[in-house]
Amino acid sequence: MAKKSKTSSAKSVWIRRILVIAGCLAAGALVYISYRVFGPNTKAFGDSKYFYVRTNSTYSNVLDGLEEQGIIRNRNSFNWVAQQLDYPSRVKAGRYKISRGMSNFDIARLLRSGKQSPVVLVINKLRTKDDFVRKVSNNLEADSNVLRSLMRDAVYLRQFGLDTNTVMCVVVPNTYEFYWNTGAETVFKKLEKEREEFWNAERKEKADKLGLSQNQVTILASIVEEESNKNDEKPLISSVYLNRYRKDMRLQADPTVKFALQDFGLKRIRENHTLFDSPYNTYRYSGLPPGPICTPSEKTLNAVLNTPETDYLYFCARSDFSGYHAFAATYAEHLVNARKYQAELNKRGF
Repeated sequence: MAKKSKTSSAKSVWIRRILVIAGCLAAGALVYISYRVFGPNTKAFGDSKYFYVRTNSTYSNVLDGLEEQGIIRNRNSFNWVAQQLDYPSRVKAGRYKISRGMSNFDIARLLRSGKQSPVVLVINKLRTKDDFVRKVSNNLEADSNVLRSLMRDAVYLRQFGLDTNTVMCVVVPNTYEFYWNTGAETVFKKLEKEREEFWNAERKEKADKLGLSQNQVTILASIVEEESNKNDEKPLISSVYLNRYRKDMRLQADPTVKFALQDFGLKRIRENHTLFDSPYNTYRYSGLPPGPICTPSEKTLNAVLNTPETDYLYFCARSDFSGYHAFAATYAEHLVNARKYQAELNKRGF
């Protein structure tokens, strides 16, 4: 009996040892798996980094991108977790904010959810269609060629009351939010919706009282925008051009010459510049240009809509280089102001 008891005791010891070893292995495996799933797997970068998944990307594209863009440290561990979450069959395009220290589980779950971070697109003054296309395509996935095609499509633009010259009237400078993978047409339609909201009943009524269409207000405001940074004098500048327009005088606006020449760095408009043949050159052609020469701000648009009644027909920069202008009702008075300014230009070597 003693021998049997001793044998039984030895078996119990070995069983306990095996159980302890199995438990340790199980615990180790659990810790290992938990770390692979919930442990951090981001590389060293700042507090956060954006990861972009292009439209029609495959899971393989995503996996390569996460590695190539320095998002994840261990490709295999992420792949294992992603497979468990069935992410490979649920790839969604977008812009995703990856925070430092995120786990494989966090990253895979975020990408699978499609919960992307919107792009805040601040649109200020843009001068040309190409400027606009670059602004959009540099910040969104929208295809630049598709956007250019839309802006050249007279039939498409007609539904918005636009044509290939007035198309930039659709852009009202503001802060916009887009999902990164927004398409070109959706971008355009959102801007058109914002323009419709801008042109409320009150603004439409003011445009009517001026005898201008909404597009004409924008075109006039674009000239005013380029003439001055001083919001308090923009209504007076608008009055000059509106008076000339109503009298069928050529506007002779220097910024339109720069636009016609596509030379926005010109400091001084000379006679040879004014001879350049372009419908945008208001030294050669009467009336407003066929389209805006920039995207005027809301303040400038409102300045035009609130143009005061004046008898001013001329203005030029003040000789003190304050950024303000001297206004005149007669050409003789204007010549006095202009000579003062030109003398100062010559003095300063312009």
